[in-house]
Amino acid sequence: MSEAIPVNPVYALLADGTTVEIRPATPADFDAVKTMHSAMSPDNAYMRFFNISRVAAEIEARRICRYPTPGDVALLATSGGEVVGCASYTALAAQAGTAEVAFAVADHMHHRGIATLLLEHLVSWARQQQITAFTAQTLSENRAMLNVFADAGLPVDRHYTEGVYELTFPLPGDGSWTALNDYLTVVAERERSAEAASLRHVFAPESVAVVGASRRQGTAGRAILDNIAAGGYAGRLYAVNPQAGEIAGVPCLARVLDLPEAVDLAVIAVPAAAVLEVAEQCGQRGVRSLVVITSGLDAAACAALLAACRRHGMRLDGPDGFGVAVPGIGLNATFAARPPRPGVAGLVMQSGGLGFALVDQLSRLGVGISSFASVGPKLDVSSNDLLLWWEHDGVTKVAVLYIESFGNPRKFARTARRVGAAMPVLTVLAGRSADGQHPGNYPAPPRLSREALFEQAGVITTRGFGELIEATALLATQPVPAGRTVAIVSNVGSAGLLAADACTDRGLTVHRGPIDLTATVRREDFRQCLESLATGREVDAIIAVVLPTGATGDLVQAIQQAAVGIPLAAVVLNQPESVRLLPRPGGGQVPAYGYPEAAVAALARAATYGAWRAEPSGRIHDFPDIETTRARALAREFFRQAPQGGWLAPGQAADLLRCYGIPLAGGEGSRASGVDPAATAARADGVEVIVRVTADPTFGPLVTFGLGGVDPRTSEVFAASSARLTPLTDTDADKLIRSVRSAPLLSGAGDRPAADLVALRDLLLRVSRLADDLPEVTGLDLDPVIAGADRAVVADAQVKLMPFQPRDLFLRRLR
Repeated sequence: MSEAIPVNPVYALLADGTTVEIRPATPADFDAVKTMHSAMSPDNAYMRFFNISRVAAEIEARRICRYPTPGDVALLATSGGEVVGCASYTALAAQAGTAEVAFAVADHMHHRGIATLLLEHLVSWARQQQITAFTAQTLSENRAMLNVFADAGLPVDRHYTEGVYELTFPLPGDGSWTALNDYLTVVAERERSAEAASLRHVFAPESVAVVGASRRQGTAGRAILDNIAAGGYAGRLYAVNPQAGEIAGVPCLARVLDLPEAVDLAVIAVPAAAVLEVAEQCGQRGVRSLVVITSGLDAAACAALLAACRRHGMRLDGPDGFGVAVPGIGLNATFAARPPRPGVAGLVMQSGGLGFALVDQLSRLGVGISSFASVGPKLDVSSNDLLLWWEHDGVTKVAVLYIESFGNPRKFARTARRVGAAMPVLTVLAGRSADGQHPGNYPAPPRLSREALFEQAGVITTRGFGELIEATALLATQPVPAGRTVAIVSNVGSAGLLAADACTDRGLTVHRGPIDLTATVRREDFRQCLESLATGREVDAIIAVVLPTGATGDLVQAIQQAAVGIPLAAVVLNQPESVRLLPRPGGGQVPAYGYPEAAVAALARAATYGAWRAEPSGRIHDFPDIETTRARALAREFFRQAPQGGWLAPGQAADLLRCYGIPLAGGEGSRASGVDPAATAARADGVEVIVRVTADPTFGPLVTFGLGGVDPRTSEVFAASSARLTPLTDTDADKLIRSVRSAPLLSGAGDRPAADLVALRDLLLRVSRLADDLPEVTGLDLDPVIAGADRAVVADAQVKLMPFQPRDLFLRRLR
């Protein structure tokens, strides 16, 4: 008998944003599964069983309600304790690696995406059990099921015989990264739609209740109630307080259960001891989402709070947050001292206090806020959710994140990369130092991993709060630069020189040197100079540096009136603000900075973002010669000998590398040892570089590439190496090679021949594939790799394997 595999229930969103639990069936589910099948209409039963039989429901329930094994899995979707859908696969003895699938959905739950969601989860289970293809049979008139298979994102082979379609579709797996990426893209689109549907109750609620609103001024609950009432919110507003009939003109109920309707959003500001009871009452009353302001909940209470939200299908923001705000609909469910101004910047913050400060600054500037969420420890609603919301809300033009921890970095990277192609995504690289670590429960992840994540995803990083505001001011008001060539125009020559120096420091090219129009330039001449520079193709952006004097006229007005279609940043040397926005007469704004360095830094970040957005996205290569099955067999054999894991012997390491076509000095018989004569010979005609893989428990495998001969335990490695998270695209690999200090040597500096960069890229991509296919590889050192004129070979290798429980990072599920 096959060994049973563990039961692992998860929650996920349907197409309409409602929550269901997905879990394997067990014998205890027999009655519930039978009830669902028995209640099917004759048409639904016929579509499922190809006939109408009184005993079909019982037979199907007995088939389904068994403990899952690798070759026989049945999943249930439940809502409110009721089974509303089931799906199963059964491995076929006659076709190795193929399993037959079947689905059923309760009559009242059709057209909500249950079968599609269950199929995705079946695919995830099957891939982990080395099932490579699904097959199914469905009647030709069962259009709904045919559409599920057609829209799944998997290639389908159809055969039609006597009114029945037999469908076969390979699962995305070891054979092709391209197929997997295509499938994940389709799944991500479904996730985006479902997330947006669920989040509308948080960010577009038609009714709100403030639970814990006090009659006493100076409390969080009262401040939130007052802010919502004063903000012009047009929806229905209620207060919950057992001691009052109304508060500040707002109707007040004694309990959540007494609310006259199931509100979209409940804001909870009660003592920590009462939060769980209130959340449970919200669920019973049908409340659709919670924002929990209360702090002081321990880990057990947080887990219980999230469990209550999952049981009742409520989305959760918080706890320990400052609330949410959507100024465009007058919703200010925060206890901020000043209301946010409507605008185009979306904000998600783990630090509520810093979030308030950023809201105030962007409101003062005139950038304004599209929506704001203080998410605390991110039990549920997170930065991923907000990115998905901003992607479709039609208002947000720039996304600003303050992230101190990551729940699913790979999904974040995929989402941020897609969103970043349409709008800038900015963040602060907080916690860079040991002293900058958060004292709470979510310490910052390793700096190198975060930097790799942000760079690959196109996220614009700043090093501080001020830089974040300055960069946001430019990106929210100016087009993205098409290149890195900047024209500098000033009426203060020395200030223009300082701007030019800052450009050089930031990797920008100054067009023909800074233009000094002298301290007596007329306003009209200054404006015409700006417009003339903008008409040529040589300039990608302009920095206008001015100091208003009695001899010039209003040069600030000249900047405002200039008809410039490329990015324009002003520096007004005598302004007190670090940055402000200058309104243009015909609409639009120009950011004006107090210092040249600030303007240049903001523009450089915008140019880097523009270059990222313009470059080819790259592709993850498929390698037909890779032997993944054999590699996994080698890993299993190693764990039979060393259950606790450890470093492979040299011969074992060489065998594993050969499975991925990674070339070893010495050829087929090499033991990947630096004492091999072939390795010694290779060193005489190439540059020594190092390729490493380290396993980050949160971020996944990290590939590091750098110059050989550097001690990785010293800080010098950061100057000599660069890193990317797997899976590497060809673009990622090229950037790794170009971005390190050894790049000039590899290009043929001095009397050295140029290295074979194509071969080096190929090696990096193969290493990436190995690390992704085998998460058990927690350490891999190729030190050195000899990058020669016609090849790149590994002279010495060490590989460490540790036991690993696989987890599908892209499966549609809630936390």
